[in-house]
Amino acid sequence: MFFNSLPLFFNQIKLGSPMELLLIILLVYLLLYLITPFDNQLEETTYSPVTKMSLHTYLLYGWAGQLKLLIVFWPFFILLNISLYITDYLAITGNFTVSSWDEIHFILVMPILLWTVCVWRTSINTKIAGLGAAARLMTLTVYFEYALKLIIRDDYPRLFFTCQDILLDYGVCF
Repeated sequence: MFFNSLPLFFNQIKLGSPMELLLIILLVYLLLYLITPFDNQLEETTYSPVTKMSLHTYLLYGWAGQLKLLIVFWPFFILLNISLYITDYLAITGNFTVSSWDEIHFILVMPILLWTVCVWRTSINTKIAGLGAAARLMTLTVYFEYALKLIIRDDYPRLFFTCQDILLDYGVCF
């Protein structure tokens, strides 16, 4: 996340400074820390081993908030960042059209919504209170990333896409 969009946000678009964004992130983290409950008496035996679960059971237990936070947070977070980085790289190099870039981001919306619900429900399943708040903050930053990419897509496409190489979607760059 933010590999390509945040530098454009600060250097080209100039809607905010890094200090302003840092202050906003710290205030949101503080708010999330105050409202996120956590279970400091968490026991390992209350959760089924993930290695013995099917994908359906894993998603169901994650949705219900019955898994540990780190088991729900990290797998999707890593896959999401890899897919966003590859999609942006292909769009910047001209191997993806603007429409293809839009479609990949649209396809990722439903898994992101599922992941957000799972993370918010399992954020109490950690021994450290700050981890639950940090995981919730990271889910919110995904939506901020999507908002940045929407701004770039609609208002500043020439900064992100190689418009001279795209014949079919050339009109999108104006």
